[in-house]
Amino acid sequence: MTLRSYLWGMRVSTVFALVGWGFVLNHIDPEKTGPIGQLLFYASTFLALSGIFILFLTWLRRKAIRDEEEVLAGMGMSFRQGALLSLLSVSLLFLQSMRMLTWWDGLLVVAGIFLIELYFLSHRK
Repeated sequence: MTLRSYLWGMRVSTVFALVGWGFVLNHIDPEKTGPIGQLLFYASTFLALSGIFILFLTWLRRKAIRDEEEVLAGMGMSFRQGALLSLLSVSLLFLQSMRMLTWWDGLLVVAGIFLIELYFLSHRK
């Protein structure tokens, strides 16, 4: 798969995720649907943010590294880091919705995501 085709697929997937997120925001009332509505909201937010972060990180790599083969080889890292940034955002959003987010809890979530990324970086092949 070429970098161009991968990026087009990611763009289309991100647009679908954003449309799904918009649908959830406009048509699902979390008060009436309960946990299912909240799950749909957090899942659609995760997917939409993942797509945005993955595309942004890939764009940064393309600017920093001009060789398309190296950028394509680093797509797994962009995908993982985008998903982790999305997980961080959704985790903080969930804590805030439960009125449990304080600055030290936020730092603990950031540290946890950072440790997960360090684990993956240290176990590279």
